[in-house]
Amino acid sequence: MTRCAVIGAGAWGTAIADLLARNGHEVVLWAHEPDVVAAVNARHENERFLRGVALHPALRASGDPAEAARGAALVCFVAPSHVLRAVAKRVAPGVGASADCVVATKGIERETLALMTDVVAAELPGRPVIALSGPTFAAEVAARQPTAVVAASRDHEAARRAQRALSSDSFRAYTSDDVVGVEMGGALKNVIAVATGIAEGLGLGYNPRAALITRGLAEITRLGVACGAKPLTFMGLAGMGDLVLTCTGALSRNRAVGLEIGKGVPLEQALAGRDTVAEGVVTTQSAHALARREGIEMPIIAAVHGILFERQAPRAAITALMTRELRAERDA
Repeated sequence: MTRCAVIGAGAWGTAIADLLARNGHEVVLWAHEPDVVAAVNARHENERFLRGVALHPALRASGDPAEAARGAALVCFVAPSHVLRAVAKRVAPGVGASADCVVATKGIERETLALMTDVVAAELPGRPVIALSGPTFAAEVAARQPTAVVAASRDHEAARRAQRALSSDSFRAYTSDDVVGVEMGGALKNVIAVATGIAEGLGLGYNPRAALITRGLAEITRLGVACGAKPLTFMGLAGMGDLVLTCTGALSRNRAVGLEIGKGVPLEQALAGRDTVAEGVVTTQSAHALARREGIEMPIIAAVHGILFERQAPRAAITALMTRELRAERDA
């Protein structure tokens, strides 16, 4: 049994905490929201973010991040990307010097363009850091549907420890040493999911969806490789696997936001009233800036940025993509 802390009690954080508890570990879940702490401890349910799921009775919640992490051998970060650094600062006093830090947040920090593992490593120096990514809907993980993910670290033994802690008869973790590739795949697929949602909102069919997914993967790979990733990583669970799920699944928050945008709903209205975060909106800005910094052409991500932040009409953006200069597929 391992003492574990999960920092962030959204749907995904709660599902990971429940998984670890069901695997026999002692788990404390940190929640920002007092009602979530109360519900988990009193009724073994996260009614705000994962309603209807009966959580393992041994799972305990806390409103103090440093207290939640104190004594934990494995600390899993699942806070939204735009607050991860601030949360990591708060939790740092409770994290042991040798604790494994698993980062399940998917995104790129807007201000620094840092990957999420780099954010955690900067705030908790010296600890092993592992990126966790792959095709996962929290509700299906909590329902113990068969799921496969990747745990990536430059420290092979740390990746193996995370793999053993998380794996069960319904949740299978593979290891990798390509942290950049695993993180870039997990972050950038959310932007492509917004794009496929926009296309669906416009009433477009399966042909354009397939084209967006395929050409989106080409863009993700181009930028990832420019940042040091291995190309084959994007053919795996953290690349193609996560991309297909997020672009096609009815539970995808990013696809749902894109769907509203495609129907003509303003961005602010599409985001209003949501307890959950659509990471693709924030990551669109980060990815657009990162592509410009690296000199990488990413027409789909540029189109999503134009629609979300530059008042470009969605249908005009699709037309612009289709009328770009003709070229070979391989070097596009």
